[in-house]
Amino acid sequence: MDWVQALILSIVQGLTEYLPISSSAHLILAPRLFGFADQGLAFDVAVHLGSLFAVLIYFRREVNAITRAWFASLPGSAPATADSRLGWAIIIGTIPVVIAGGLMKGIVETEFRSPLIIAIATIVFGLVLWWADVRAKRVRDEYSVSIKDALIIGCFQVLALIPGTSRSGITITAGLMLGLTRKGASRFSFLLAIPTILMSSILVIKDLIETDTYVDWNALFMGVMFSWVSAYACIYLFLKMIERIGMLPFVIYRLLLGGLIFVLLYA
Repeated sequence: MDWVQALILSIVQGLTEYLPISSSAHLILAPRLFGFADQGLAFDVAVHLGSLFAVLIYFRREVNAITRAWFASLPGSAPATADSRLGWAIIIGTIPVVIAGGLMKGIVETEFRSPLIIAIATIVFGLVLWWADVRAKRVRDEYSVSIKDALIIGCFQVLALIPGTSRSGITITAGLMLGLTRKGASRFSFLLAIPTILMSSILVIKDLIETDTYVDWNALFMGVMFSWVSAYACIYLFLKMIERIGMLPFVIYRLLLGGLIFVLLYA
């Protein structure tokens, strides 16, 4: 992999991981559009780890408070607080996708990577996001997410195993349906990304260890660094602007992207 390919794919992944437009779809489509060879599992892990570092650094105070409160709230310890309840919500919200990802791993890595499936998912779940945003009451923040809410959002997150759905997009959609504000739904989605990305990266790293794969360390370093920087900038700007601009710009982008994929497939 040359530095141009590593740079483009790193920035693409970093910018799309936390926007509701599907990073996996972009990582699958970008090599085809630019004529790149498949970047391989190792590079996918690198750019996802870069995105993970970005969300950990951005939410470092929240993560520290949540972690401390969660451990303190374990049976026989201190009473539950808003931070500890949020910690439990994040854990519960992660369980469905961990189970489904383990059971459906083979299908996800083969049949689900079809451009036709990506196009359909991009359009359909973009329209669902628009509907949720229009109908949402938007009166709650992420600290109000109950265990039941977390389980519902976690079940929605399973749909993100389909490339084109968007993990952040579908979890924000679920949060809006449950009455969260745009910012609250987005913040919970980003916090939920921490264990989700970590677990998926562990699964892929396991595959890499089991296969004798050549590793281009320079490309991996670029992948981590550039996806980290672009993902951090994306989180910062998205949370600053989302209450003002709403989800419509991302819905329009998804419709255009899905339409473009159809054109490329059938033109």
